Amino acid sequence: MKKKNFVTLILSTVGGILFALGTCMALLPQWNAMNQGVLLGGAGLAVLLVMVLVRRKMSGKPAIAFSARAAGITLLAVAGALLLGVGMCMTMVWNMLIAGIAAGIAGILVLLGLIPAVKGLT
Repeated sequence: MKKKNFVTLILSTVGGILFALGTCMALLPQWNAMNQGVLLGGAGLAVLLVMVLVRRKMSGKPAIAFSARAAGITLLAVAGALLLGVGMCMTMVWNMLIAGIAAGIAGILVLLGLIPAVKGLT
């Protein structure tokens, strides 16, 4: 295993666990840990951002390349994730089964659209 892959593995695992635990702490009222959860989730996001920067540095690439294409792909990813999340909330929290499933499938389709947007069609 290459060094950059090992570092990415460790940082993404730690960041993902911190973010997931922080999200649970913030969103489960039984835990009564909203403030601590937001802080822990923010720390997880920070570790994940550091992972991206470290990975790009170890690959010899510039830190982050900003362009209109990158911004569009990011907006597409955010929209797909939000749509999928709203579909899950509609199904599990708001008791709107059919509409939630439809919204979730639409979110999945938007996220699948990321593949040709990033890699292109050849």
